[in-house]
Amino acid sequence: MAIEHLIPFLASTAGAATPLMLSALGELVTERAGVLNLGLEGVMAVGAVSGFAAALYTGSLPVGLVVAMAAGMAISLVFAVLVLSLQTNQVATGLALTLFGVGLSAFAGRGLVGQTVPRLPLLDIPLLSDLPFVGALLFRFDALVYLAVFLVLAISWMLSRTRTGLIIRAIGESPRSAHAVGYSVIRWRYAAVLFGGALSGLAGAYLSLALTPMWAEGMTAGRGWIALALVVFATWKPRGVLLGAYLFGAVTVLQFHGQGFGLAIPSEFLSMLPYLATVVVLVIISRDRQTILLNKPMSLGISFRAEQ
Repeated sequence: MAIEHLIPFLASTAGAATPLMLSALGELVTERAGVLNLGLEGVMAVGAVSGFAAALYTGSLPVGLVVAMAAGMAISLVFAVLVLSLQTNQVATGLALTLFGVGLSAFAGRGLVGQTVPRLPLLDIPLLSDLPFVGALLFRFDALVYLAVFLVLAISWMLSRTRTGLIIRAIGESPRSAHAVGYSVIRWRYAAVLFGGALSGLAGAYLSLALTPMWAEGMTAGRGWIALALVVFATWKPRGVLLGAYLFGAVTVLQFHGQGFGLAIPSEFLSMLPYLATVVVLVIISRDRQTILLNKPMSLGISFRAEQ
């Protein structure tokens, strides 16, 4: 692979990996608290259209990002009320959330098609950005690329080294025991779902404000489902999300850079690669049941009532 192709490929990989990483990290915290939210695709779509609309009408990208997070939290709150307070089935409700979010974003974004906003600016770090090869590879990205990597470290530390992380993991493993010692399982699960919604909304905004600074129906293109698969791929560990996101990001970018690399492969097959890789990875992981059982939260997807 020529150097003139390698640097753009690696740089594009970071951009493609960032929304996957943000959404997967939010879902990881949600699942560690025992809640399975299959509605990430819908939440990302709502975040994408909300963030784009806010940035377009206010002229402020930071406002767009904040609005996207708020929109992600709002639609996730609906999911939380249904599954935590009304005790609906988490799988069915998550699927309904995807359909609702995708449809709502398409309806709300009808008047935004064809409009554009300035993309998130790339950070220019003095001296480091000008380094040959390394500068272009590591120090010329937008702030959310670095934020996603920072969140991997922060969430890993929070889950393993803090009291908050211990409570979340305890609620995910045995909510009855956590309730017995005085923790409000429902409140903690609400907080986890809202946190996951905020990050998925931010991931959606990254699509419409950074990757392609415009709104188009269906721009999430299955990334919410890939983010869900990433959590399993990572065996519910933040560092695994980092590895998996960049792996899937590279596969996604390959479909755009394939011809530049001289790959004589039909474009339709290259477009299938991210989803084909998702299926293959899940099949491989499912064969190692011991690792999954060791790390999967025991109460994942199981409803809880305080009076139980």
